Amino acid sequence: MNVTAKMVKLAVILALLMAFSVPGAAAQDGDAQRLILATTTSTYDSGLLDYILPDFEATYNAEVDVISVGTGQALALGETGDADVLLVHARAREDAFVEAGDGLIRYDVMYNDFIIVGPGEDPAGIGGMTSATEALAQLAESGATFVSRGDDSGTHTKELSAWEAAGIVPEGDWYISAGQGMAAVLTMAEEIQGYTLSDRATYLARFSEGLALEILVEGDPLLFNPYGVIPVNPAKHPNVNAELGQAFAHWMTSLPAQDLIASFEVNGSQLFVPDSVPYRVAHR
Repeated sequence: MNVTAKMVKLAVILALLMAFSVPGAAAQDGDAQRLILATTTSTYDSGLLDYILPDFEATYNAEVDVISVGTGQALALGETGDADVLLVHARAREDAFVEAGDGLIRYDVMYNDFIIVGPGEDPAGIGGMTSATEALAQLAESGATFVSRGDDSGTHTKELSAWEAAGIVPEGDWYISAGQGMAAVLTMAEEIQGYTLSDRATYLARFSEGLALEILVEGDPLLFNPYGVIPVNPAKHPNVNAELGQAFAHWMTSLPAQDLIASFEVNGSQLFVPDSVPYRVAHR
């Protein structure tokens, strides 16, 4: 191999290493940087952010201001430049956000799944069903109470798509639109002995606190729940902290952060499965 070929090979190796590195050196001195993270309620209510963010803050001498809202509201904050980075879970809407120029790029971070939960008595008789659409059809036919997030969140988006797939427009006294986050909706459903669609992480966190609702329907591929991280585009929103937002996205997808996500458990149950490109490459 001649000198020129060796130099080309070295350049390629360096480029690959840089692609999987976290940009920017860890800040050691001076005032802490401020990052505004708009995220879905599930990452906050489950306790995940409290578990992993101290590592990022220490590494980057940063303070993360978490705005915990539904995915729709998180995306809206990105669209107005009122957040530096997003951590959300409504894939089609995330892709549209990037295509519109509001986000730089969407990175795979992790996944879990949605579940249909309800009272142990199960008046609709859906317990043990593996088809979400069949379960929803039977639930609607029974007239049993269903509590919807009704808040334009990723969970609400998934719920509406499931009703559509079932060929049902949910309406009537049995269908309650709460306009609340997941934790509040689970509490409401328990109080009125109704059903709801929940992300597994928030359900397990609330179950560990004494929630009595039971998992009745799970395992349908329709209920797959991927999460992505998106730095807000500084070309369109010049006020954002673009460097720290990009650093957060790379940190979330790095092996140390992915290992933290994998180790986060509630009562022995893993709540999220890491799924970034570096993690998949390292574990294939």
